[in-house]
Amino acid sequence: MSEHILNIADNFWNIRGDFKIGGIINIGTHASIVRCKNGKFVLLDAYTLQGKLKNQVDALTNNGADLEAIINLHPFHTIHVQKVHESYPNAKLYGTQRHLDKFPDLPWQAQLTESSEFAALFADDFEFSVPAGVDFISANENLHFSSVLAYHKASKTIHADDTLMYLKFPSIIGVLKKPQISFHMTLAQTLEKRAGAATDFRNWAIQLTQQWADAENLCAAHSSSLLGSKNLSPSIADKILAALQKVERTLQVHEKKFG
Repeated sequence: MSEHILNIADNFWNIRGDFKIGGIINIGTHASIVRCKNGKFVLLDAYTLQGKLKNQVDALTNNGADLEAIINLHPFHTIHVQKVHESYPNAKLYGTQRHLDKFPDLPWQAQLTESSEFAALFADDFEFSVPAGVDFISANENLHFSSVLAYHKASKTIHADDTLMYLKFPSIIGVLKKPQISFHMTLAQTLEKRAGAATDFRNWAIQLTQQWADAENLCAAHSSSLLGSKNLSPSIADKILAALQKVERTLQVHEKKFG
């Protein structure tokens, strides 16, 4: 795995970056650069851009002058926040409540990315969704299930962090097992400890597949990107429903425990 930029669709580029656990195992991470209807750009999530990557992004954005906003969508993806702001200090900076708490000296905009007020600012180009029934900011900082999912309407592309994963398998395993969309493995640990949480999550996932039924591309952190040109069937919405079915047992166990 190495740093590179994928042209997902017209006006949508996915930056595939490196993220090493313990400095050894590279599970990767990502960000996306998107041209909006007004001709300006936004950066979904933060990733430090250097060398060839930065040259490519600067070429797209008029050396950053046309980068309107940096939008941090995952409360626990914070490693690159300061560096990206330093590279593009004139771009409006948006984040979750955890971003604001962690970096109180940065010039954050008032609208939190998990809020409806924020979503309204970018409604011409995007729809945003926050998973229901799960902790958005878990007390356990090792649990990173939830994030704000972004849907770029023009390119029919979902940008997701840990919540949704698209896993490709290496070598012979990949021949035997097809790539699949799945929910992050920490779902059981992050479901809210209350009655109705599992139902809320299930309903949210179903509603997502209905609202974003025409999605053709999925860009996921720590895994891979699914391009519509390579996704003949089933649809991304159907793949998400299949992922939901695979966690149904987890949801049922939670319902039995909390009612």
